[in-house]
Amino acid sequence: MASVQDVAAYILAKDAPMSAMKLQKLCYFAYGYHLAWEDRQLFPERFEAWANGPVVYELYAEHRGKFQLDRGDIAGDPVALDDDERESVNVVLENFRAYSAQELSAMSHQPGPWLDARERAGVTDLQRSNEELRDEEIADFFGALVGRED
Repeated sequence: MASVQDVAAYILAKDAPMSAMKLQKLCYFAYGYHLAWEDRQLFPERFEAWANGPVVYELYAEHRGKFQLDRGDIAGDPVALDDDERESVNVVLENFRAYSAQELSAMSHQPGPWLDARERAGVTDLQRSNEELRDEEIADFFGALVGRED
């Protein structure tokens, strides 16, 4: 299984430069769709329900203080992804690369896993939260989206 850094490095290798926020959101959508399509995690690190949407802390720790990211800015191995992981990320990139970071963030704020985690944490819009998004909620949410696409 790849790490979030491996997935991020793969995304940047294919589509850099991009903002750190966009990279986080693309990782989220890739994770969610991969979970729905393959019934397994894309990486073991967990998403937290931050004020600006789902964020993996371990990835944030690598890009903290940087707005724009380029190839090589994340210490991951793009070739660590297996064929199914690459396919999931590629499909997400094909369908979501045209969206801005703000548009992707707004999509992640729709009723679903991020909002559920924020509600569990009892936080308001701008309050900090490290409440984890649950895989079963992510799988149900993205599974329903995949079901609508058929």
